[in-house]
Amino acid sequence: MFDIKVIHSVLDQLQEERGIPKEKVLEAIELALATAYKKEFGKKNQVIRSKFDINTGTATFEQVKVVVDESMVIIGEPEETEVETTEDLTAEGNLKVRFDEEHHIMLDVAKRIKKDAKVGDELVFPLESKGDFGRIAAQTAKQVIIQKIREAEKVSVMGEFGAREGEIVTGSVQRIERGNIFIDMGRASGLLPFEEQIPGEHYRQGEKVRMYLTRVEETPRGIFLRLSRSHPKFLSKLFETEVPEIAGGLVEVKAVAREAGSRSKIAVHSTDPHVDPVGSMVGQRGVRVSTVMSELGGEKIDIIEWSPEPEKFIEDALSPAKVLSVKVNIEEASAVVEVAEDQQSLAIGKGGQNVRLAAKLTGFKIDIRAKAGVSSAEAENESAESAE
Repeated sequence: MFDIKVIHSVLDQLQEERGIPKEKVLEAIELALATAYKKEFGKKNQVIRSKFDINTGTATFEQVKVVVDESMVIIGEPEETEVETTEDLTAEGNLKVRFDEEHHIMLDVAKRIKKDAKVGDELVFPLESKGDFGRIAAQTAKQVIIQKIREAEKVSVMGEFGAREGEIVTGSVQRIERGNIFIDMGRASGLLPFEEQIPGEHYRQGEKVRMYLTRVEETPRGIFLRLSRSHPKFLSKLFETEVPEIAGGLVEVKAVAREAGSRSKIAVHSTDPHVDPVGSMVGQRGVRVSTVMSELGGEKIDIIEWSPEPEKFIEDALSPAKVLSVKVNIEEASAVVEVAEDQQSLAIGKGGQNVRLAAKLTGFKIDIRAKAGVSSAEAENESAESAE
């Protein structure tokens, strides 16, 4: 009936190239054959199933009937005043269905065929095999197969990319529309919105781009991926690929504050007292942090050591500025930071960027105050004298 070699070849190809299991394709074939059979030879309310033998290339067909009793069905033709519907409700609120001999079989009749038959069982009746289907039936079968394969492919793609949500993915630029970039991800399409791009970066059609997969969406047109290059987690994931200590659990990224394309701060902590977390992130001669900065278009990255003590954490977060004192209000999640006069502008940063990033990183609202008449050099001398 069918060319076995061609079928096996198609099944293997769909599984390898699109990740669609052979079982799902066989399911689609069987459903398509049953649909075509019913359209060409069946009756309106018949339930027809098909079984396809992959080894012989032959198909068999059967009609399925559900066993019912008098309490479940309405028997007889509807009266003229009755609403002609296949369903009705009894006084008890149970659903009743109009009896159809093509779809139902009464319990007493079913027991003559199968002694242990009970309500709700399905009885199967073989149908005559037909080899040739009409043009319309064949077209219907083709549409069913295509639809089922699309559904199976959608499940496969969802499984593949769903497992990669929150990871770095690579795709090529397909087209650019109004600043938004559509990405070809192979088996799915992705969108890198304008607001999720790094300011100042420009992309060309066909160019390979690394991005952070923020969300996987199922749409009527297929699986759609939401992508980002400005997300703070994109920065931490890039370090994860460059720093073996993170992958090995020796170094943890505790917090990230980022203004994409300009500057970022990342707080790290070591679970091993013998491992320097900042040194691990920087790498020998700065090779690790340089690789990440290069991927981000030269974005400046401040790496600081995380501390469970808010005062210490805030002080380090304001680096490279030197801090004189930190007073923390835990309840209000705020802090007053005192710095020397010549360190105030450095602590605040250009356009307030340094203190803004420090606040994001620590979770505290930070107020920078300058200590009048004190320079950073004098503060260092005072600190050295008190230490002596």
